Amino acid sequence: MKLVQPESGSQPRIPFAKAEISAEAQAASARVLASGWITTGPEVVEFERDFAALVGAEHAIAVSSCTAAIEIALRALRLPRGAKVLTSVMTFCGAVHAIVHAGLEPVLVDINAGTLMPDADTVADAVRRVGPVDAMVVIHFAGFPAPVEEMAAAAGLPLSRVVEDAAHAVGTKVGTDWVGTLSAATCFSFYATKNLPIGEGGMITTDDSDVAAYARQVRIHGMSHDAWKRYLPGAGWRYGVEVAGIKANMTDVQAAIGRGQLQHFLDWQDRRQGLAEAFDRRLSRIAGLTGPQWPDQGLHAWHLYVVQVMPEFGIGRDEFISRLAERGVDCSVHFIPLHHQPYFEQLLATQAPQISMRSTAQLLKEWADGAQVSSAELRTILTDVRQRARFAPGRHDPLHAWWEAML
Repeated sequence: MKLVQPESGSQPRIPFAKAEISAEAQAASARVLASGWITTGPEVVEFERDFAALVGAEHAIAVSSCTAAIEIALRALRLPRGAKVLTSVMTFCGAVHAIVHAGLEPVLVDINAGTLMPDADTVADAVRRVGPVDAMVVIHFAGFPAPVEEMAAAAGLPLSRVVEDAAHAVGTKVGTDWVGTLSAATCFSFYATKNLPIGEGGMITTDDSDVAAYARQVRIHGMSHDAWKRYLPGAGWRYGVEVAGIKANMTDVQAAIGRGQLQHFLDWQDRRQGLAEAFDRRLSRIAGLTGPQWPDQGLHAWHLYVVQVMPEFGIGRDEFISRLAERGVDCSVHFIPLHHQPYFEQLLATQAPQISMRSTAQLLKEWADGAQVSSAELRTILTDVRQRARFAPGRHDPLHAWWEAML
């Protein structure tokens, strides 16, 4: 992340996120643009190989987004229409849209108040509430490793009925294993704000050759051969449409950027961990701001550094965000719980018994309107804060402790 100069005034801003595109990625994308072939082709194949090697998976299938990856992965499970799929109440709406688009019924699961994502206990509670379920989408929220095997056992499911939403989890380890090899399929995101930013794009990883073959075909309208293979010298132009497909392929331009970015990924992850440690040291001095948990085992990817704003801080979450923005520091909220969204309220209205989210409801009460502040991994926030302040906070201002701790 880098400082960005605003259009007016001299105060530099720290944005919520600004993608760092490496010189290697820029050169690779220029090379592909000059090649005459810019859609799915040889660069995608190489990126898939590189990414599979990174996480230790047998197969990697590049797609247009993590949302598309989740839909395709769920469809690869070949569940009956209307099958029940557990998923977090605190997740991005696209992850649940993917369940719906796959013809399945989402069942929202309450969260652990510390990790802000479901665990084995909240999964077991959900199963007691709705009865047996058919599959589960496990989220690694903010990059924290979810206990995938324990959650599957609590749901009464084999790992072959589990799909992982790893949009935040490129670089996460569960125990000693990289996220990407634990379940039937793992779905990653390369959106502009993610740890491996391309702009758009996603990846499915799996050790199941049947899941991989199905995903490769579904992402190109269900066709038996993509355009690159059909147009190779000596190849035939004919193709068959054998399954219900969607348009969800990655382009060679995106893949070239991804391959260039991978050369810096491990160094970027080390930097993120260092920033998380620095935030921890400073935020521990401030009453009313609760920092994120660290895993007892495994490795946190630190996609987000999530701060819970508690009542004793003295001002509410939204005012805190506004006042930080006035001083040049941008934040965001992850996520608005899905049972507070009008579409999902209507969709799940007939789900019986009614949704009861005790942990989420308590957090909503404590956070006043919603969820939690997420601070981007910002390269200079810990050393340059005094220069960014437009005015010194008053002695009794709740932000006074924040600024003092950050210096």
